[in-house]
Amino acid sequence: MQHAPAARPSHASAVRALPGAALAAVLALGAAACAVGGRGTEGPAGPVPTTPQSPAALPSAELPPVLTRGQARAALVGAGDLGEAWEPTQGAATWRDELLKATAERPDCRRLLDVLYTEDLFGTGAATAPRATAALDDVDGGAQLHYRVISYRAADLDRTLAWLGTLPDTCGRFEARDADGTTRDVRVTGLPLPEAGDARGGLRVTVGGPAPDDGADTGADTRADGGGSVLTLDLVAVRVGDDAISLTNGTLGTPADEATRTAVEVGTDRLTEARRQGRAQV
Repeated sequence: MQHAPAARPSHASAVRALPGAALAAVLALGAAACAVGGRGTEGPAGPVPTTPQSPAALPSAELPPVLTRGQARAALVGAGDLGEAWEPTQGAATWRDELLKATAERPDCRRLLDVLYTEDLFGTGAATAPRATAALDDVDGGAQLHYRVISYRAADLDRTLAWLGTLPDTCGRFEARDADGTTRDVRVTGLPLPEAGDARGGLRVTVGGPAPDDGADTGADTRADGGGSVLTLDLVAVRVGDDAISLTNGTLGTPADEATRTAVEVGTDRLTEARRQGRAQV
């Protein structure tokens, strides 16, 4: 007698026959296949979370935004601000080379002489180049005032101002020597300033003529070339945010105290206004 073939187990029966662990694995694989198959090759459905960057991996901070050329020029002082005797300069005063082109033994004093000669108080790089400049002459008193507007980091500006504050102690009196070997007596004192800007610093520097043993004729009138005269020079800087003004005001005659003070007050007000207008335009 021929026996009928045995009935094949149904798919459901096969699934029920699987052990529990194997069943779980089958279900997990099926779910994964559905998730991928439903989107083809497009990738995951949700956004991929990003890994936060450490501070070391973040871009370094750049220089602060600087004033435009027009805004910097608006912060300059002019001849009309200082009085009738002042006018645009006719050229660099001869005492700049005669009395300031010199060196000194102490590093801080040598740096001070370099700053007075070059007027680059905040450095010589492109980042500290002046945004605008003005040069004015007092035709009656013989004084010359140079004025600059720069933009840089506030912390770096303050470091320079702090350095200025140390010079009356470190370079209160020293000898400067020019290329010919002539020595000159230099004295440095602090200069009182109006309460202007966020930070400020000022010096008054006097540079004497050559000592008698240098062979100079002390009885001659050498005012024209600075040979036997005493130069009095104010060096001032005021910071307003990430911008600053700096000026030198020098003369072989009586110092023009009011000119320095006026330039500081008027210049700071104009720089503050230029910064305010710049922010308003952003």
